[in-house]
Amino acid sequence: MFVQVIQGQVADAEQAHAALDRWVEELAPNAAGWLGTTAGVTDDGQLIVLARFESEEAARRNSEQPDQDKWWGEMSSQLSGAAIFHDSDDVVTDVVGEPDSAGFVQVMQGQGNNPDRARELMNTDQDKWAAFRPDIVGTMAAMYGDGEYTMAMYFTSEAEARVGEQKEPPPELKAQMDELNAMSTGMPTFYDLKHPWLYSPR
Repeated sequence: MFVQVIQGQVADAEQAHAALDRWVEELAPNAAGWLGTTAGVTDDGQLIVLARFESEEAARRNSEQPDQDKWWGEMSSQLSGAAIFHDSDDVVTDVVGEPDSAGFVQVMQGQGNNPDRARELMNTDQDKWAAFRPDIVGTMAAMYGDGEYTMAMYFTSEAEARVGEQKEPPPELKAQMDELNAMSTGMPTFYDLKHPWLYSPR
C-alpha cells in the first residue's frame, strides 16, 4: 500500500469537504489503484487527508491526469498557505472492524528513533489489543523520512474513545505502550477529526 498525507490550513471546512466529494464523484472512477481516503478538518481548521493507493505507481498515474491537476488547483486555492505532503510505502494497518464506519478519527504525527522495532510492536498482540479496546475499529500508520510517521486511529465514536483511553491496559500491553513511547523523539501532535470524511471505491 502507498499512502499520501496532505495537510494545510483551511478557512471553510465545508468547501474542502465539497471539493473532496467532487473528486470521489468525478475523478475517482478513473483513478485506477485508489483504495480509499480518510479526511477531515480539526476544530482549528487543519485539513488532514490520507489517500490510499495500491502502489506509488498508481498514485503517480493519478496525479498526472489533467483533471486531477485542475481539481487540485481548485482545492489548493482554499488553503491559507502551502500544502504539506508526506508520501509513504511503509504502511502498517490493523483492521478489526469497518474503518469507514468510524464516528471519530484521531491522527497522530511524530518521530521515533527505531522504526523497525515500532513496526514490530504494532504487529504484536493485535487480538489482545482488539479485545482491550473494542472502540478502535482500525489503525493505519505511514512511516517516512527519518523516523517520522502519521498514524490514523479509527474509533466507533469520540465518546467511546475518551472512555477507552482512560482504561488501564494489562501489564503486557502496557509494556508495549511504554516501549513505543520511549522511542518517541519529542511529543507527537494530535489532530482530532470529529466529523471524519471516509471514502472508498464504489
